[in-house]
Amino acid sequence: MIAWLTEYLSLILFLVLALSLFCGFPVAFVLGGIGILFGGLGILLEVFEPIQFFNLLPRIWGTAASNPILVAVPMFIFMGTMLEKSGVADDLLHCLQVLLRRIPGGLAMSVTIMGTIMAATTGIVGASVVMLTMIALPSMLERKYDTHLAVGTIASAGTLGILIPPSIMLVIMGDLLSISVGALFAAAVIPGVMLAGLYLSYICLTSFLDPSKAPALPSSAGPKNEKELIKLICKSFIPPVFLIFLVLGSIFGGWATPTEAAGVGCLGALILAKASGKLSMATLWSVIERAGLTNGMVFFIIFGATLFSYVFRSLGGDELIVGLLASLGIDTGWEILVFMLILTFALGFFFDWIEITLIVLPVFAPILQGIDFGPHLGDGGPILFLTWFVIMLSVNLQTSFLTPPFGFTLFYMKGTVPSSIEMGQIYRGIIPFVLLQLTGLLLLIFFPQLVLWLPKTVGFL
Repeated sequence: MIAWLTEYLSLILFLVLALSLFCGFPVAFVLGGIGILFGGLGILLEVFEPIQFFNLLPRIWGTAASNPILVAVPMFIFMGTMLEKSGVADDLLHCLQVLLRRIPGGLAMSVTIMGTIMAATTGIVGASVVMLTMIALPSMLERKYDTHLAVGTIASAGTLGILIPPSIMLVIMGDLLSISVGALFAAAVIPGVMLAGLYLSYICLTSFLDPSKAPALPSSAGPKNEKELIKLICKSFIPPVFLIFLVLGSIFGGWATPTEAAGVGCLGALILAKASGKLSMATLWSVIERAGLTNGMVFFIIFGATLFSYVFRSLGGDELIVGLLASLGIDTGWEILVFMLILTFALGFFFDWIEITLIVLPVFAPILQGIDFGPHLGDGGPILFLTWFVIMLSVNLQTSFLTPPFGFTLFYMKGTVPSSIEMGQIYRGIIPFVLLQLTGLLLLIFFPQLVLWLPKTVGFL
């Protein structure tokens, strides 16, 4: 019994973690606590040395606390939160509605474009979905939009924040797998725009086939003349879009690191809030508080996940996983890729992307770094595969956030919509967009240059 327990201790550790995540305790404490518990058990079984616990502090300090890349995370959170709280996001959506007011489905298209633009600032799915629901859904219902189309559009547009740069998830994944964050940002641009294009195509087709599902806004809506329209565009559309292009352009152009670009984004968000006349001490304090809490949550999970992965690997978890995959006949690159996508898709039903990323990637990183897809990706070695894999993983997680019955996005939305909208309506509304996302994922799998072309072109790969 002791011998069996010693051999499979790392597997038991992983299973206990999977069960404990459902207990309701904060994930960071669950990760850290289980890591310490099984480290102590390993000492009793003489497979873990007490001195190894002293390696934890320098490991955490070296991987997370002193990592300059991760400094970008709180600044991107601050940037997105400030644009939301100051009303800049509201003004942007109103401007898009006016520009597309004569087109059937124009309001839904505005929401999708808004989600695409704000994805580049918010970076957190829950915040994006709640914000879009509060801003856009009342207008869509007032304009007699089909409820299924309205909720499906908002939910799918809100999830784009997980993929489109500067995505916080890509920053963390890049750090975990030692990949250039700039390369991941560049790699995510075309897939993100492609998904938004698929949403827009579906909305356009639906509106054309049945205009009653997405009626156009009356021509009287919006500015009365061209001068007022130009003024609206200059005030509400150009500034936030320019800020996003400034942040991303500085990274792609090599003028700034992601951390420096995040600082520019924070300053720009403050300037836009001040220019809109909505920057007050109350607003600033609310933004700082929310950004601080979100950032604290992210970093506590990083510390807990670092402790967990260290103990897991010290107990021989890497070798056990390799052996387990081999026993299941999963040993080729394609088989491992499909297995990882299915695993993360399933986990996305129950856990947030932060938890999935920080638990799964450190465990499977040694295996992933040894995979080479060769001719399918072209010459470039494992770094091409890792870049391609991270983007596919991001799209896959985005899809799992929408998939009934447990998709997180669906619950974010249900908590925000009027009580008259039932969960079944949200489920039915999201199905076409899930199919579109799966289509996008298949395109990325079979045409990897959709991911790799831009980072190669700008010199990251």
